[in-house]
Amino acid sequence: MKEILRIDKLSFSYGKEILFKELSLSVQEGSIVGLLGENGAGKTTFLKLITGQLFPDKGVIDFCGYNPEKREPDFLKSVFYVPEDLQVPDVFFKEYVDYTVPFYPNFDSSILDELVKEFEVPKDSKFSSMSMGQKKKAVLAFAIASGTPVLILDEPTNGLDIPSKRTFRRVVSRFAADGRTFIISTHQVRDMERLIDPVVIIHKGVVLLNAFMDDIVESINIRLLADEPSGSFIYSEKVPGGYAVVSEGRCVSDIDLELLFNAVRGNPDFFRANLMQGGGVL
Repeated sequence: MKEILRIDKLSFSYGKEILFKELSLSVQEGSIVGLLGENGAGKTTFLKLITGQLFPDKGVIDFCGYNPEKREPDFLKSVFYVPEDLQVPDVFFKEYVDYTVPFYPNFDSSILDELVKEFEVPKDSKFSSMSMGQKKKAVLAFAIASGTPVLILDEPTNGLDIPSKRTFRRVVSRFAADGRTFIISTHQVRDMERLIDPVVIIHKGVVLLNAFMDDIVESINIRLLADEPSGSFIYSEKVPGGYAVVSEGRCVSDIDLELLFNAVRGNPDFFRANLMQGGGVL
């Protein structure tokens, strides 16, 4: 697979507060990257760095063959960024589309029409009359229809109801199958199950995990035990009905992303030593 994003020894600080230090990471084209972490873990800062909205103190970012901080037109038309906190003008959705389309030469109006129906976007309304969820769906529909090879989505399911979250997962899976790359940042781990691959977990500015699901499945086993576990294991936590235990071995069930997230935070040394592909923190 072709590498679409390469980060090499990136450092970034807010004043004297160091957020990233010597961070290295790579992303393959056509992936649905799940960037997981708690609020304040550094996910949004990371997205702003790779889109050129913030500049690193040191290090290299190569995204689609460009240095993002230069904000070159060819780079900007290759990447569509949907922030968590949407700032949209007080115009009708159709006006927003008309104003924005010229920046995206691969925009497909038929895809937009289709997604507006799927997401049930009130396309004849002004943004000011839409709920947060409706605004989010409208911008997501346009982002996908923009035709950019890369879409970066920060907390895209915030404000969406359950049917809309299901539609979101279906739509992302469909367009990723066409070779487009999605980088999705979220702390709502359950919303991303059976969608993201690879999984990148950031905690306090550090990449604790960057691994494909196939490698995760081959490396850890998840069991539910009635009694508190004993002996050797990677991680355990009390759950309804007993204890969820993560140990070495091959997983025979679906990976519970929330449990994986907790396990990585609980035993980062194991995962960094055994399940870090494409870079991590050096």
